[in-house]
Amino acid sequence: MTTISFDHAATGYSLAHARCLAYAAELAYQDEERVRATANGWGFDRVLSFRVPHTPPFPLVDTQAYIAANDRMMVVAFRGTQPEELRDWLSDANTLLAPYAAGTGMIHAGFYRALDVVHPAMLDAMESWRADGQSLWFTGHSLGGALAMLAAARTYFEDPSLLADGVFTFGQPRTCCPLLAAAYDKAFRGRMFRFVNNNDVVAQLPPPPLFQHVAEERYFDAKGKLREKPSLAAGLADRLKGRTADLLAPAGDGVRDHFINAYLANFDANLR
Repeated sequence: MTTISFDHAATGYSLAHARCLAYAAELAYQDEERVRATANGWGFDRVLSFRVPHTPPFPLVDTQAYIAANDRMMVVAFRGTQPEELRDWLSDANTLLAPYAAGTGMIHAGFYRALDVVHPAMLDAMESWRADGQSLWFTGHSLGGALAMLAAARTYFEDPSLLADGVFTFGQPRTCCPLLAAAYDKAFRGRMFRFVNNNDVVAQLPPPPLFQHVAEERYFDAKGKLREKPSLAAGLADRLKGRTADLLAPAGDGVRDHFINAYLANFDANLR
């Protein structure tokens, strides 16, 4: 069994803390009982899960997330979805941009709706559980990463006392226009860490220039080694290396690189 030990006094970036938050993102895929038991085992005495259904024809069945807290740390984690399910989000009407009410710029309309159904209740819980000196962290994988990034921004804009100490996302898609991405980079400088695993297909969508990623990136190369964001030329060369590593199924590399277990395996390997 993998051992996870949260440092509840953590205040900034570290590889060990990023790994813990990656496992917290993976936990969001589990049922409520498993979430509570695991978070309790990590030292969080307060755990609240959220599951809000959507109505058709919206392509997502529901929005799921949880908050785990103690007096020293609060973690907000969003559930992702599988690449084939997320594909609809990134190719149909939900890819339209909509005005972002909580800040400047435009946001992916589908992501905005997915967050909107759960955020008011989450904000109430965060505010009621807030303690002096308590750190605040947002995390998520895939769609969950997009929602974690946007939730951190909306939470801060609606209650400036809830500025996240860190936002750690894994395989998240682009979420917003360049104007909002720039505003986010300014507000969350030194607090946002977006992890990308080699050819992860979801991290490449929706395409620019209408959509843009936030600037901060940590990159797992074709061998699984964690690096700073590579240059354009170096990134292309490394992605080609990853794509040709499996000669039997090169086209599947982007999907394999997206799964949360691939991220967890890379974190484990980099900390050995």
